[in-house]
Amino acid sequence: MTEAHAADRYAAPENGALPPSTFQLDHSRAALVVVDPQIDFLSPEGVSWPFFGASITENGVVEHLQALFEASKAAGITVAVSPHFYYPTDHEWQFAGPLEKTMHAIGMFDRKGPLTLDGFQGSGADFLPELKPYIVDGKTIIASPHKVYGPETNDLVLQLRKKGVSQVILAGMAANLCIESHLRELIEQGFEVVVVRDATAGPRVPEGDGYLAALTNFRFLAHAVLTTDETVARLAAG
Repeated sequence: MTEAHAADRYAAPENGALPPSTFQLDHSRAALVVVDPQIDFLSPEGVSWPFFGASITENGVVEHLQALFEASKAAGITVAVSPHFYYPTDHEWQFAGPLEKTMHAIGMFDRKGPLTLDGFQGSGADFLPELKPYIVDGKTIIASPHKVYGPETNDLVLQLRKKGVSQVILAGMAANLCIESHLRELIEQGFEVVVVRDATAGPRVPEGDGYLAALTNFRFLAHAVLTTDETVARLAAG
């Protein structure tokens, strides 16, 4: 697929049925939340790259996440990461959906245990090197791991509430999976949520184009769907 063809396919409708967004960013109660900024998703060395790599590359996801981290840090808003880790005990689950089975089979996000970093550095579960300086700066919230797709199983919402956050700028991986699940749960929890459309990506498999599916739902659900440039401009406006 050429970049021009991809752009046409993913473009917002010219005459949509839904009203335009009226979202106004309030720096005093906003946070950037980045989901799964990890090697197994975002690096050609990651185990899921064959499924996600084309979409990640076309959207410039890594560069856009860097820009969002940079702008959010400069704006002084809360920054949080919601990572995905699997420990040996997670591989003993008695049932799983198709994607869960695949993730466990390929060792995606595997760690040796919740209380050890043995083998973590540079593994697929580790944060992407280009993004790691923003994440391990001692200021970014690193939530406990979510285990399937949404933040219901980690402490992200608690951490955001404790920081007085009620607006979320949402980015990361993957569009139709963890991003959409985080979007839905955060909305149900009463947050205003903006999805940064070119700072996420989806799988392309015979079952379908995950990014295309997600964009449709983002337009229905999110309080705004913005590009990285639009988001950075709002962050800079202060």
